[in-house]
Amino acid sequence: MQSVSAGLTHPRVSTPGSRSFALHASILIALLAASSAPTPLYSRYQEQWHLSALDITVVFSTYALALLAALLTTGTLSDHLGRRPVLVGALGLQIIAMALFATAGGLAALLVARLLQGIATGAATSAAGAALIDHENPARPGRSALANSISPVSGMAAGVLIATLLVHFAPAPTTTVYAALAAVFAAQAVALTRTPESALPHPGGLRSMRPHLTLPATARPAFLLNGAGVVAVWALGGFYSSLGPAFTRLISPDGPEAAGGMVFFTLTAVAAPTVYLTRRRQADVLVLLGSCAAIPAAGLSLGALFLGSETLLFAGAAMAGFAFGAVSQGALRAVVDSVTAHEKSGTLASYYVLSYLAMSLPAIGAGAIASDFGLRTAAVSYACCVAALAVLSITALSAPLRTGQRTSPGPAAPGPTTTDTASTGSDAITLIPCARPVHNS
Repeated sequence: MQSVSAGLTHPRVSTPGSRSFALHASILIALLAASSAPTPLYSRYQEQWHLSALDITVVFSTYALALLAALLTTGTLSDHLGRRPVLVGALGLQIIAMALFATAGGLAALLVARLLQGIATGAATSAAGAALIDHENPARPGRSALANSISPVSGMAAGVLIATLLVHFAPAPTTTVYAALAAVFAAQAVALTRTPESALPHPGGLRSMRPHLTLPATARPAFLLNGAGVVAVWALGGFYSSLGPAFTRLISPDGPEAAGGMVFFTLTAVAAPTVYLTRRRQADVLVLLGSCAAIPAAGLSLGALFLGSETLLFAGAAMAGFAFGAVSQGALRAVVDSVTAHEKSGTLASYYVLSYLAMSLPAIGAGAIASDFGLRTAAVSYACCVAALAVLSITALSAPLRTGQRTSPGPAAPGPTTTDTASTGSDAITLIPCARPVHNS
């Protein structure tokens, strides 16, 4: 979820780093926690308001598509207005979204809440990601890139886990979850007002909000080579996030309600350490390994469906988490390393357009199939399509490896991180939008 900027950098204000760095990292974690918090509640919404599987996937995808629109329009806004006003405004919009969730009485309110949440998350993560770069400690190069990589998936895991626990133990969980998140966002907004601005505002904010996409010719081979794997793992993530609770209930109708949320938690909890532990691996090898893992992930999910086994279900979710972390990092690195510094932001935007479309549109299709033919049929069709995409990815990637040709550069040599060079190495790769290219050591 990267920026849509052309990659121009502007003067920054020198600010003390540690507290500001921690604050902006916490904002990223909270934003992504809020994005995944509704997942354990979807089954309740379905029962209370008699929603179909298609309704749930549309609610889920509304967030992803709104976030995508925000990336295309507000990705560089904080460069012009400053990090603080963009973040405070986005957190305020998040609080409104949480209030709508907490008071929702039907499908329309959920859709509006997810729409506002997607817009706010897209704008805020762009600004927060850029602020992490602004507060990079020269003595610890690569820290901002690593934080940008780990915070989103860690936040999603935390959001699902906390929401699941609140559903199980707290009264009125459909209110309590969002009230707690609103309080966190309010506290962060107050803290931001006491934090020095790290970017010098300058004119051109409205002009920067014109949506545009670019994909340089040098990036197209890597984009096409890794595209099937990217679509496969992001589609898996979309399925587990939107239909995961209903799928869990189909497999184990008498199981605890918390199991539905814990399936997606398992995926994200495995994806986060995968991003960190595989950061020094070759990009093409990562995508190949992740694509290989997507096939047993789909197979285990189908095995769980036909055997009624929660053990197989969670094993499949864990395998999907590894596939997601490996492919996301490897493919993003391969695509970014194929372009020059001033082309990175536009290339990253194109990558995340594909990713979010892969997460949302197949989920809507699965919801439509589930509504017409049943969730079992939708799950089988989905798993077969994911496996076919993974096979296509493996076939495309294994040919260059067999002939000894590299499809992507190896790990970059350690070095200082700066916001002017826009280099992308292998210590970490960002999984969130940033107003400028994120730099790795």
